[in-house]
Amino acid sequence: MTSLIAAAKVFASDEEGITAIEYGLIAATMVAAVIAAFSFLSPALKDAFEKISTEIAAHNA
Repeated sequence: MTSLIAAAKVFASDEEGITAIEYGLIAATMVAAVIAAFSFLSPALKDAFEKISTEIAAHNA
């Protein structure tokens, strides 16, 4: 029984898993921010590339 309690204390004091979870949450937050930025900027980027395409087509005609 004492070994079970000792193992539980070691497990509770181990912070490596917590650090991994924190890094995972940071990565998930960054992914969400990138997706939000691309969805917000998508119409502007589409318009810019269409304008560039139109200018190139007019210049080559």
